[in-house]
Amino acid sequence: MPNPAGDLDALRQVTDRLRASVETVISGKTEVVDTALVVLLAEGHLLIEDVPGVGKTMLSKALARSIDGTVRRIQFTPDLLPSDVTGVSIWNRHTGQFEFRPGGVFANVVVGDEINRASPKTQSALLECMEERQVTVDNVTWPLETPFMVVATQNPVEMEGTYALPEAQRDRFMAKVSMGYPLEAAELAMLDGHTSRNPLDSLEPVTDVTEIRKLIATVNQVHVSPAVQRYAVALTTATRTAPELLLGASPRATLQLVRAAKSTAAMAGRDYVLPDDVHRLARTVLTHRLLPSLEATRTGRSVAAVLDAILEQVRVPSEPGA
Repeated sequence: MPNPAGDLDALRQVTDRLRASVETVISGKTEVVDTALVVLLAEGHLLIEDVPGVGKTMLSKALARSIDGTVRRIQFTPDLLPSDVTGVSIWNRHTGQFEFRPGGVFANVVVGDEINRASPKTQSALLECMEERQVTVDNVTWPLETPFMVVATQNPVEMEGTYALPEAQRDRFMAKVSMGYPLEAAELAMLDGHTSRNPLDSLEPVTDVTEIRKLIATVNQVHVSPAVQRYAVALTTATRTAPELLLGASPRATLQLVRAAKSTAAMAGRDYVLPDDVHRLARTVLTHRLLPSLEATRTGRSVAAVLDAILEQVRVPSEPGA
C-alpha cells in the first residue's frame, strides 16, 4: 500500500540534502535554491537572469553535480548551431549508413549558459525538447532521459551582444529567478572559501536520478482541490484581460503554476496544495511570460507591478487544500 507520509518524509530528506549541497557553493540564496528544487521536482525548466558575475552558472552547475546523473553544459554563443544543441546525422563511410551523434540536450540536467547570446534560430532548437522531451532529427525522433531539466542563464537584454528570448521560448520555462548581489556577510564568506579553491571540485552527488524519479511521482500524487484549481485559472485569466498587458499567461502557464504549487506543498510536507502556494509562486512562474502594453511601457508601469495588482484583486479562496 502507498505510504504518503513516508514518501513525503523521504522527499524532504532528499531536498534538504540537495539544498545543503548547493549552498556549499552558493550561500545566502536559499529562496533561489528552493525555487530550483521546486522546478526540478515539478519536471519544469529554470531560467536564471541577472548581470554577469553573481553566480548564475555556479548555481546551475552545483545543482547538476549534486545529482548522480548525466550532465551536459552548452555555452551559447552567436556561432552556435542548432545541430550543436540537438545532434546531427553523420555519414559513416565504413558502414555505409548515417549515424546519429547526440547533441548537448541528451542529459538529465542541461546547463545552458548565456542562452540569449545565441541566435533565435539556435534558441529555437530547444523548443521541442523542453516541451515534448524528445528531439527530431532527419525525421527520426529520439526520446530524452527522465528526469530532464534545462537550467539556463541569461544576461539582461539591455546588455551588449544579447538576443531577446522569443515568447514561445520564455513560456517553456516554468520559473525565472534573479540571483541578486550577495549580502556583505555572504560575499565575505565567498572570499574566504572560493579564493584558494573551487568548491565545485569537491561537490559530490547526494542523490541519483532513480530517487528523483520517485520524488517526482510523489509530487504528482499531491492533491489539488477544485477551489485551488479555479483560483489558478482566475489568476491567469485576469492577466489575459488586463488592459495593461499585451500578452497574458498561456494555458501552459496555468498548468505549470499548479505543478509548481504541488512541488512546493510536497517540500513543505503536505499532500495537498493551499491557495497560498499558488499565490506565493505566481510572480516567479508568471512574470516572465507577460508583455506590457504600449501604454504601460510609456507610463513606466512594470509587468511585476501589474501582476501584483492582479494578485490583490483576485479573491483567494478560503477553502483548505485538502
